[in-house]
Amino acid sequence: MPFAPFWLIPLTLAAAIAVALTVFRKKIEIDAARGLPPPDGGIKTIPPELFAKVRQIEFSSKKLVESVFSGEYRSVFKGMGMEFAEVRPYAPGDDVRAIDWNVTARMGEPYIKIFNEERELTVILMVDASASGAFGTAGAFKNEAAAELCATIAFAAIRNNDKVGLYIFTDTVELHIPPAKGRRHALRIIREILGFRPRGIKTNIKNALERLLHTARRSGIVFLVSDFGDTGFEPPFRVAARKYDLIAVRIRDRAEQRLPDAGLVLLRDPETGEDVLADTGNEDFRRRHEAMALRRDTELKRFFLTCGVDLIEVDTGGSPVAPLEKFFKRREKKIMAGR
Repeated sequence: MPFAPFWLIPLTLAAAIAVALTVFRKKIEIDAARGLPPPDGGIKTIPPELFAKVRQIEFSSKKLVESVFSGEYRSVFKGMGMEFAEVRPYAPGDDVRAIDWNVTARMGEPYIKIFNEERELTVILMVDASASGAFGTAGAFKNEAAAELCATIAFAAIRNNDKVGLYIFTDTVELHIPPAKGRRHALRIIREILGFRPRGIKTNIKNALERLLHTARRSGIVFLVSDFGDTGFEPPFRVAARKYDLIAVRIRDRAEQRLPDAGLVLLRDPETGEDVLADTGNEDFRRRHEAMALRRDTELKRFFLTCGVDLIEVDTGGSPVAPLEKFFKRREKKIMAGR
């Protein structure tokens, strides 16, 4: 897969990691025999450590939502439709297209229809659960950063009485939770994001977007959370950008942009299993890798811009919520400037 992130494995550790992976696979078999959640998608029970993580994220997200995002969320995400409120007499300056001709005929003078913005929103989280998410060289793994970011978005939506839905995908959509309201529902979504065990390891964004377009009939806000290490998703992405308020959230690790000088290293693509032996001590090799990553970044940003889609970039080495805060402020300024 072009531009797919690689795991960095020093050769001296390769044998030990192989043994560790064998032990890990054996542990999964033992856990399944004990009746613990199997690695086949949605979780049935909540292990204590996962429950503690969910509560921790709930607490930290709630504080951020209450102190930072609450007002900005309401101003940034307007209602997606209009509902009829009442009729009133026409006044100079009113839009003549709003005249209610039936009422006007009955009353003998012009009346116009008044509409209120439909406040309730539908927020959909689309989360890439492919194997490249289990990568991180600083701070957290990419899938952990994605989970914390999605938790904050979910709590912001629930606090504003909006619905939240979830798609978890790899090369297929492995889990779909229809949009609903309430704290219990938000906690379920966060629990699934944190504890989900995908069957697939590859990424197919095209597949996921086509599923979204077929199942999510109503317009809404869609956060597509991925490292975008995939190709061929452009056509359905453009369609989704026209139908929804689509926001791209790219989860990145600094090592994907700039390789460290670590000598002879075995690079493994987590989604294809392909191994490449690379001399990261070679400055020319590191420079070519950085140029390739920069070119991919430029292509993605240009594509999102042409689609009119906002981009949130999250680095595993920093706070996953800080870029979300910047996005809210940036969009709020854009809205205010357009008034």
